[in-house]
Amino acid sequence: MPGPFSRTQLLLGKNSMNRLRDARVIVFGVGGVGGYAIEALARAGVGHLEVVDNDDISVTNVNRQIIATMETVGLPKVDVMRKRILQINPACEVITHSCFFLPSTASRFDFSRYDYVLDAVDTLTAKLQLVKRAKDAQTPIISCMGTANKLDPSALRVASIYETSICPLARVMRKEARKRRLGDFKVVYSTEPALVPQPDEETYEPIPEGSSRRSLPGSAPFVPPAAGLLMASEVVRDLIADHVTQAPARD
Repeated sequence: MPGPFSRTQLLLGKNSMNRLRDARVIVFGVGGVGGYAIEALARAGVGHLEVVDNDDISVTNVNRQIIATMETVGLPKVDVMRKRILQINPACEVITHSCFFLPSTASRFDFSRYDYVLDAVDTLTAKLQLVKRAKDAQTPIISCMGTANKLDPSALRVASIYETSICPLARVMRKEARKRRLGDFKVVYSTEPALVPQPDEETYEPIPEGSSRRSLPGSAPFVPPAAGLLMASEVVRDLIADHVTQAPARD
């Protein structure tokens, strides 16, 4: 009898669906990128998902984050995400971590337990530490580079960190990865030059205390979601690489 993942099984086969059901994936960051990545993984049939974030949903998230609606503003992101995953797949094991990935919280996570790590966080320090921890545990990781101040989802690419261009965050990540001898890892990045935000009295928002940003970035409902879907697609491809009957062609 057809089930919620029957159409996917037509493409991937039963062995691949069993692999996804048994896979354990952790996503750091439940924002414009991470939220869509998590949703796609849930709809792909991944059976064990862990989500990590310490933010509550803000009204300024509504324009681009899949869990952000006027009804969910003010609620913890990980709680809303968990509820949404279980509405899609009640059989999924969902573990939430109400924290940011920081030196003080890093010990909570045993990266060797996961089949894949998704980095959808904002800070360079956290990204570098996530890559290092994943590499030390020999666990695959995919990291998202900058998606703010961009409008063209067709400019997104999947590549080795050392094959990236244009993206300022990717440039710094390349430099730091070489310096720290982190080796190769996969990223999603954009070749679109960043636009310059144009704040006015209606859009003015104070910069959070302790933030390293000089100005708040703009963002629209195109690039972050597309980046999240690309990340999820790559994770699924890699997880089922040895199980799929007929692998989807890569561009």
